[in-house]
Amino acid sequence: MTVTFASSGRSTVGLEWEIMLADGDSGDLVGRASEVTGPVGEATKHERYTVTEELLTNTVEVTSGIGDTVEAAVDDIADAIAAVREITNPLGVELLCAGSHPFAQWYEQSVTDKTRYNTLIERTQWWGRNMMIWGIHVHVGVDDVDKVLPIVNALAVYLPHLQALSASSPFWAGERTGYASNRSLVFQQLPTAGLPWPLTDWAEYESYLADMVGTGVMEDATEVRWDIRPAPKWGTIEVRACDGMSTLPELAAVAALVQTLVEHFSRELDAGRDLTIIQPWFVRENKWRAARYGLDARVIVDRQGTQVPVADHIRETMERLETIAEELHCAREFAGVGEILASGASYSRQVLVADAAGGDLREVVKHLIREFRAGPTLREHLAKLGA
Repeated sequence: MTVTFASSGRSTVGLEWEIMLADGDSGDLVGRASEVTGPVGEATKHERYTVTEELLTNTVEVTSGIGDTVEAAVDDIADAIAAVREITNPLGVELLCAGSHPFAQWYEQSVTDKTRYNTLIERTQWWGRNMMIWGIHVHVGVDDVDKVLPIVNALAVYLPHLQALSASSPFWAGERTGYASNRSLVFQQLPTAGLPWPLTDWAEYESYLADMVGTGVMEDATEVRWDIRPAPKWGTIEVRACDGMSTLPELAAVAALVQTLVEHFSRELDAGRDLTIIQPWFVRENKWRAARYGLDARVIVDRQGTQVPVADHIRETMERLETIAEELHCAREFAGVGEILASGASYSRQVLVADAAGGDLREVVKHLIREFRAGPTLREHLAKLGA
């Protein structure tokens, strides 16, 4: 099977953000995506961004155009959110984002009536219906198909870093899971999801797709749902490992880290240097640790098994890549990674709110809605609750 990797601008950026629709009074999810996407699509059909339906009717996905910088892509996303609010505000529907909704139940959600989604649910059954999860996808352009799989493998070393920074699903169907990112472990139950296979070159990727299509596992490359995957249609590497980010600045920060890492690896390959990869069993262990402990995880960072706190390794990585971030004109967004390390990722903020509210997860939803609107800070909210 021959799979063409499209031409794209080196280190250009595209963003996708899956957003929940919730009732403004109860905070529970509402299946009203079709009432949003139709009017938004008609009113903004000449814009750079798109707003589309997703697997569940309680979700809309906003997608940027191709940005030369993270800032450009984030501006598209901000414009898309503003357009969505023009529709949702009169409906009494609120927007929020996290890897999971704190108390909604999967069996109360409806699947969007599209052939692709119906086929997925028919095959995956209970696990498919349980995909009550939200994430972000970061696309970064790659200028040479021969770089794609080496960069995917190198990015896998940093998968726990990205997962820990974005972790935002400590609650699941009304229960505290004990995980920072419960979403990441739920999502990998789909048959073509989870960690990327450690393929060495594009020919092996084509062989993999030929096997999967030939045996009826999937129809095409779009059904490869790895945490980090090639996106041949767009000429990008797509990072899908992250939980849904709760705020736009956090989305921008993670996007800047991904863009900077990809550009760094591309430069290393240009210079004829091998990229650092680690054993697949270390990659798997790191993913679990980041899902369980978030930014408190210790991760394995080399083939010798060296273990360090993930937060410390993120800081070290930022120091090494700071110059590249400046050259890519994303230094401001890149600095936002440090802000997440200083103030805590979304999962920790949600747990603090729940504790302050005596375990009332409705308060957590209110907090997420407020954060998405860039309203009162966590400290102000905790003060209101008497914490």
